[in-house]
Amino acid sequence: MASNQISFASENKKGNCPGLCFGEDSKSKQGLIVLQEWWGINDQIKEEAATIEKKGKFVVLVPDLYRGNVTTDNEEAGHLMGNLDWDGAVKDIQGAARKLKEMGCTKIGVTGFCMGGALSLAAAVRVPEIDAAAPFYGIPDAKLADVSKIRIPLQCHFGKNDNVEGFSCPKSQATLRKKLDTAGVKYEFHSYDAGHAFTNQKGPNYVEECCTVALDRMVKFMNKNLS
Repeated sequence: MASNQISFASENKKGNCPGLCFGEDSKSKQGLIVLQEWWGINDQIKEEAATIEKKGKFVVLVPDLYRGNVTTDNEEAGHLMGNLDWDGAVKDIQGAARKLKEMGCTKIGVTGFCMGGALSLAAAVRVPEIDAAAPFYGIPDAKLADVSKIRIPLQCHFGKNDNVEGFSCPKSQATLRKKLDTAGVKYEFHSYDAGHAFTNQKGPNYVEECCTVALDRMVKFMNKNLS
């Protein structure tokens, strides 16, 4: 799980954003931003980013949106996510995309999980440097991003048994799809026999088969749209 510490310019009021880069020494021209769950940059997201880099041979950049804060406690994670400057986080994602461009990547994708999934959708709307997006079980507030304005390739991954109301539950998924359909957004939508956070190997809802299928789909999607 080799990675390099990295820092890049961001228009977030907090200034430069730290992060981890996987595959920095590869000759890939495909850049992929991987966005954290509400826990922060923990071992699980590091391992997932490393797996994605190996599967797709991307240059993967994981911005540390919490700037060093990490937790294993649900209540604290809720506070960290609740106190996040979401507009600032979108600016961090834009900074990460620009950094990947500076590193020689010609096209940039974004994927993320839970909180990172919602931010992936927001980035698809608000970050012009992003060429493709693949959110996992997270939907942003309409005030942050109007998903009907997405004009890039989009691939969504959700659990059929997700119980996070107003964020990734089946009702929220249906609302998202209706908005995308009404706006004529071209997208893929994949549903799995799983709950929330089904790709998190350290979480209680992990489903290995669904995780493998979903990540393979995402990598194939990014390889196609970032080439």
